[in-house]
Amino acid sequence: MPWRVRLRRQTAIVTRWLHVYLSMVSFAVVLFFAVTGLTLNHPTWFAGQQRTVLHHGVADAALLKGATSDDVDRLGLVEMLRTREHMRGAVSDFRVEDQQVQISSRAPGYTADIFVDRDTGKYDITEVSSGLVAVMNDLHKGRDAGEPWGHLIDVSAILLTFVSLTGLVLIWFVYKRRVAGLLVALVGTAAMVGFYHWLVP
Repeated sequence: MPWRVRLRRQTAIVTRWLHVYLSMVSFAVVLFFAVTGLTLNHPTWFAGQQRTVLHHGVADAALLKGATSDDVDRLGLVEMLRTREHMRGAVSDFRVEDQQVQISSRAPGYTADIFVDRDTGKYDITEVSSGLVAVMNDLHKGRDAGEPWGHLIDVSAILLTFVSLTGLVLIWFVYKRRVAGLLVALVGTAAMVGFYHWLVP
């Protein structure tokens, strides 16, 4: 068997194997981004899921007083709020002023804004939970999900790119449908570009 024929056959086998198993590995990823693409495009469908809760309490004075105006036990204060008030998410902002400490915590579909009076220790928390769909939408965008989740989005994008490219290579080996398949891909690409120029202001 000529080496070119062997190379073509081996390429087809490897490409088919990659396409099938990459498709299976990325099945959940494709489904997730497809569903959240729809929910992101229609945010009003789920607007009623948002829930706001107010919490009040008194922090330990030792966490707020120090030799200087900026001498606040930041870690201790945050851990106290997590334990006592079940605050979630990552701290996105921590401001220390003479009379007040302001803390913001963010997670997908969740925000918490805290104001602590340094003289009395009294604090007020405004906690907003936007529901499961908002969590999924924020995960789709990588918002407030942390750097590791951002890496996972990158890996997902690479997987989907390989699935698309291996599918394009595979159609090349299906001789009876090669021309039709490539024409359909070309028409689909042209339609997407056309819709962009036609529909987007």
